[in-house]
Amino acid sequence: MDDVRIRQAGQADRATLVRLLEDAFYDDPVCNWVFPDDEHRRKVNGLFLGVFADLALAEGRVDLLEDETALALWLQIPAGAPEEEDEIPARMREAADPDNERAELVGRLTGAVHPEDRAHEYLLMIAVSPEHQGRGLGRALIEPVLERCDRDGIPAYLEASSERSSRLYERLGFDFAEHTVDLPDGPHMWPMWREPKAR
Repeated sequence: MDDVRIRQAGQADRATLVRLLEDAFYDDPVCNWVFPDDEHRRKVNGLFLGVFADLALAEGRVDLLEDETALALWLQIPAGAPEEEDEIPARMREAADPDNERAELVGRLTGAVHPEDRAHEYLLMIAVSPEHQGRGLGRALIEPVLERCDRDGIPAYLEASSERSSRLYERLGFDFAEHTVDLPDGPHMWPMWREPKAR
């Protein structure tokens, strides 16, 4: 996809980022598990996903296609166990749906399996607007970061929220971790790790 242009998003793009995340993840299996009622999900999903956008804007990097049809949220994770308890799951619940334990539990369960022994690039989330999915935009967003990982000898990590997305990541060199994240009475998530490729 030679015509794809990527720019770094900033705080002024927040509304665009949240809209993209809402649209892309409305039918996502994990979001459907967190918010089973369609009407309720439509009201709160942007609040829930907006926490991820805020985290990447503050502490990571947001790659946004110039035509605003797709984004990728990245964090650089250092080696070693975090010094403080992760406050993000609680913030997700508080921002979106304080009475909904699932809004926090999904973050707690994925955090419990997140690798800590090596520094890595963490693909926190990737979103492609529904009408543009299947055109290679996700791959176009991810590949430049993976090329840099290969150049610098840095691994990458993500959690796939559907089998369909996990197949894309397999084609990009990610391997499945030993165990899935099994949401209670809900779908699976697939932690995936990518070793840097020798140049």
